[in-house]
Amino acid sequence: MKYLLGEKLNFDWKIVAVTIFSTLLLMVDQYQKITVYKYWDRVILYLVLPLLIIVILFRENPKEYGFSLGDWKLGLTYTALGILIMAPIIYYLGRGDASMKMYYEPSLKGLPWTTFLDLIGWEFFFRGWILFAYARKFGHEALWLQAVPFALAHIGKPEIEVLSTIFGGFVFGWVAWRTKSFIWPFLIHWFIASFIVIVAAGAI
Repeated sequence: MKYLLGEKLNFDWKIVAVTIFSTLLLMVDQYQKITVYKYWDRVILYLVLPLLIIVILFRENPKEYGFSLGDWKLGLTYTALGILIMAPIIYYLGRGDASMKMYYEPSLKGLPWTTFLDLIGWEFFFRGWILFAYARKFGHEALWLQAVPFALAHIGKPEIEVLSTIFGGFVFGWVAWRTKSFIWPFLIHWFIASFIVIVAAGAI
């Protein structure tokens, strides 16, 4: 115990900043309302503020955090595969789960732009800012590290969806890792979120 108390702690200040700011931004999103619409709040909290921190505080190029097209050919391939794989799964689960219908039916109005605005910042936050910041320190372990807060942020949604998010978060992170861009997991997630609403609401 004495050794631990006397040990010098050398923290990577950028890892500390990303950890603290990301935690606080998730909490603010949960408890505060900045604008009239929640999806605009998330653009501000998860896209604008992290970008400002990267540019002003870190003095870095957002490209280093996946804010680019990256390997766009590989990204297009993964996006197409993700849509093809997830479409039948969503169709089956969305039509058969009453909790999904109850939760998502009110969200049908405004598609697909509501899900676009809701997720563009969300994906940069997890698959850009957190993933690539942690990857510098922890390598590919960052794929699981970013998936944990992503999964916890889903608590309150239908159980079947929440239970899948630790794995879904990892897969989204892997796509971003491989393509060096948050854009491609965003496109896959955007399709999934929009299609879930459409199916759960009984629109198809």
